[in-house]
Amino acid sequence: MIILIINCGSSSLKYDLINVQEGEKLAGGLVENIGQKDSAHTFMKDVQTVKEVKEVKDHLAAVRLALNNLVAKDNPVLSNLEEIQAVGHRVVHGGEKMTSSRVITPEVKEQIKKCIDLAPLHNPINLAGIDACQELMPNIPHVAVFDTAFHSSMPARAYVYGIPYNLYRDHGFRRYGFHGTSHAYVANKAAEYLGKEMNELNIISCHLGNGASICAIEKGRSIDTSMGLTPLEGLIMGTRCGDIDPALVLVLQKQLGLSIDETDKLLNKQSGLTGISGLSNDIRQVMEEANNGNYQALLAIQIFCYRLKKYIGAYAAVLGHLDILIFTGGIGENSKGIRARTCQGLDLMGVALDEMKNIFRNPNNSGIFEIHSDSSKTKVLVVKTREDLMIARETATRVGYQQASEDRVQEEFKVPIITADQHIHLCQEDLEKLFGQGYTLTKTRDISQPGQFVAEETLTLIGPRDMIPHVRIIGPVREKTQVEITRTEECRLGIDAPLRLSGELDNTPGIVLEGNEDRIKMEKGVICPLRHIHMTSEDAKKYSLCNQDVVRIKIPGEREVIFGGVHVRVSDKAKLAMHLDTDEANAAELDTNAFGLLDGVQERK
Repeated sequence: MIILIINCGSSSLKYDLINVQEGEKLAGGLVENIGQKDSAHTFMKDVQTVKEVKEVKDHLAAVRLALNNLVAKDNPVLSNLEEIQAVGHRVVHGGEKMTSSRVITPEVKEQIKKCIDLAPLHNPINLAGIDACQELMPNIPHVAVFDTAFHSSMPARAYVYGIPYNLYRDHGFRRYGFHGTSHAYVANKAAEYLGKEMNELNIISCHLGNGASICAIEKGRSIDTSMGLTPLEGLIMGTRCGDIDPALVLVLQKQLGLSIDETDKLLNKQSGLTGISGLSNDIRQVMEEANNGNYQALLAIQIFCYRLKKYIGAYAAVLGHLDILIFTGGIGENSKGIRARTCQGLDLMGVALDEMKNIFRNPNNSGIFEIHSDSSKTKVLVVKTREDLMIARETATRVGYQQASEDRVQEEFKVPIITADQHIHLCQEDLEKLFGQGYTLTKTRDISQPGQFVAEETLTLIGPRDMIPHVRIIGPVREKTQVEITRTEECRLGIDAPLRLSGELDNTPGIVLEGNEDRIKMEKGVICPLRHIHMTSEDAKKYSLCNQDVVRIKIPGEREVIFGGVHVRVSDKAKLAMHLDTDEANAAELDTNAFGLLDGVQERK
C-alpha cells in the first residue's frame, strides 16, 4: 500500500511517499517559505536531491508542486497519482475526542477546528493541508494522525492541572502531550528489537530535537508526558522555555509591559537553548561554543541535561521500575555528549552506560543501537524515529479497517454495560490461609462471565488509612490473588493503585486481607481495572476485532457519553460485556440497562 504523508507547517510543507509493507520511503520533499517569491523546494528520491527556488503562493500550490514531482515525466516515482491509495496527515492537536487516528470526514474536520484555540499555530495549517490535498485528490481516503492520540491513555491524575476543575470540564484546559507518534514508534521498535511484548515493559522515551518531550510508557500505554496543553511545557527546547513559574508570565507583562503576542514570542521562539546561550537553537553550535569556554553555552547544556535527568527520575518513580530508556530525535540520536551527561548518576534506576558503545555507535539495520553496559539492569537504546512510517502504518490500518467493517460493526455491535465495585480473586494458598486448610468457596450466584460466581465468603480490606469490610470474593480460585477497587475506594484505603488489566500485577501495591481464620499481607496485587470488553473469538471475528485491540464505545441516550481506551479481551469462555467500575458509571449517569455501540478502533494490536 502506497501512502502519501503530509506534514504542514506555518510556511512549509514536508511530504513523504511510503510503501507501507516494505517500510520504504520512495521519495520525499520539503517546500519552505510558502507565500514568498523565493520559496525553496527540495525533492529527494533514492540518493538524489534536487533543489529549486520558485514562488509558491499557498499550501494548495505546495501540494500541487509535490504531486507534480512524484509523476514528473523525466524521472517519475509513480506512473500516475492513482497509485497513491491514501493520504496521512499529521495533525498536532486532537483534544479529548480524537483519541486515535481517524478517517477524515466533515465531523472530524470540525473537531480539528474546535481544537484551534489549543493549537493556534498548528491546527489551522494542518486543516489547510487537508483541504488542499482533498481538493487535488478527492477520490481517495484521507486520515488524520494526531500527535496527542497516544497520550489519551493518561490517567486523570497525570493530565488534570491544579486549577479550578470547571476550567477543565468546560474548556478542556488540561495536559494533552505531543510527539505521540514518535514515542509510540520507538517504544514498539525497542520492544520488537528485544523480542519482548509491549505489555511486559516499562519504558521511558526521550524525544530530543528542536522540540523535546519525555514520555512514561507502562505496558504499552502512555501514563505521563512532559508537554502539556501546548508543546511549550516540559523540557528545555531549542527555542521554547519549558517549565516555568506561571507567575513569570504575569511579571513579564506587568513589569516589562509585554503584550500577549510579545510574551508568546518570547517564551516560544526566544527562549530555551537559544535564549540561555544567546547563540542558537542548534545544539551542535551551542556545544561547540561550550567547548570554547562560553559560559552561557555551557549553562544551556547543563540545564538541558539536568531538566531531562529530573524528568527521567520522576517517571522512573511513577513506573516503579524501568526496563528501557530510549533516546530518539535529532539530538537523542546524534548527541553522544547529551546522552552521557543525562545518564550520569542514574545508577539508582539501574542505568549503567557503556561509554565506548555510546561514543562509537554501531546501529544495526533496524536503526537501533545499545549504549548500556553488560551490568546495566536497564536497557539504554538509541532508536531512530520514523514518524513518517508510523503515520503511514496508522493510515493504512485506519483505512483498511474503515473500509472493511467499521460501518457494519457500528450498526450491529451492541454490548451490555456491567458495573463492578471492589472485589477479590484469591489463589488457593491464600484462601486456605484465610479460611482454613482445604477450604473451598461457597457459591451464592453466577455473574455475567461464564464459570465465575459470587462467593458467600467475604474479606476485610485493611489499608494504611481505613478499612473496607464485607468485600465479596469472586470464584473460582485463580493462580494469583488480585484485588480490584475503584478510585473512591483507593482514596479511602490510602493506597495508590495503578490502572491495569486483570493479571498485570507488577509494580502494584499490596494490602492486608482479613478473613475468618487469619490475616495476610499481600505484597502486591491491588489494581484499579482498565475499561475492557469481554468477547468470544466468534464475536471478535464477527466484529473484525482482535485480542488486545483498544476501542471507543459510545453510550447513547439523552446524555451521550464516549469512553475511549476500552481494551478488548477475547476468550471462548467469555460472554459479550463491557466492564466499567462504579465510579465511572456513576459519573456518566448510566442506568442498569445501559449498552454501548462501537464508535471506532483506537489501536490495533
